[in-house]
Amino acid sequence: MTLPLFPAGDDPGPSFLEILKRAGSEPAWADVPRELQPHEITHGTTVVAIRYADGVVMAGDRRATAGNFISHRAMEKVFPADRHSGVAIAGAAGPAVEMVKLFQLQLEHYEKVEGAELSLEGKANQLAQMVRGHLPAAMQGFAVVPLFAGFDTKRGTGRLFEYDVTGGRYEESDFAATGSGSLHAGTVIKIGYQPDLDRDGAVELAINALFQAADEDAATGGPDLVRGIYPVVATITAEGFARIEDEDIAGRFRALVERLSIPGSTTSVGTTPTISDGGPLR
Repeated sequence: MTLPLFPAGDDPGPSFLEILKRAGSEPAWADVPRELQPHEITHGTTVVAIRYADGVVMAGDRRATAGNFISHRAMEKVFPADRHSGVAIAGAAGPAVEMVKLFQLQLEHYEKVEGAELSLEGKANQLAQMVRGHLPAAMQGFAVVPLFAGFDTKRGTGRLFEYDVTGGRYEESDFAATGSGSLHAGTVIKIGYQPDLDRDGAVELAINALFQAADEDAATGGPDLVRGIYPVVATITAEGFARIEDEDIAGRFRALVERLSIPGSTTSVGTTPTISDGGPLR
């Protein structure tokens, strides 16, 4: 495909979405076959984001479901948006992944045209517009509800945003969760969160939240010790987006499972205990 040329007076500017629209190639997220039912679409859940002293931790389980079937056991739900931001997806998997790829391209296009990164606030607004454009499909049952987080280089702190299906964008001060297991994950984080969490404390809190969500929500996948599949966890700091190695996450989950195997045990982050019933992995 050859990129279109525009006269000086009709320059679409740094918006890649506007270029697609002018070229007649705007994403057709609303073109969902009418005979296709929502329960036949692959969905992904659950994702969380936690702010800590040096930035933000983002984490997501790996399970994708189609109705009552597990359609994928190792789906990726946490992605870098650019150097200093990331996006995590929940909802209809196909449109969500497409939205992430277009969002990444939009941020790269903006930076090449303008010669500088879009502000974190601007990135959050761009994603809100994409979610809003997906509303017709969402009204048919194919919703995409992402989380967006990043390190604000101007403020020198981590920030995180959550969305609703209409494109509403809401900044959260400490943590956010979305997906079918978000109620359980959010409760664990709320109980265990401390304003002075360091990196290790935030990572431990995130994996504990996903573990407890998987114990209560059938659509959320827990750590698969047999297949070696573990949630994706990443940090976003002044140094940029960095995914934590699977070996590190595996060790943390093994330690968590070992603690839960002790009768009457509880998990803890810092000095604040979190809920645990010692239930089996799912």
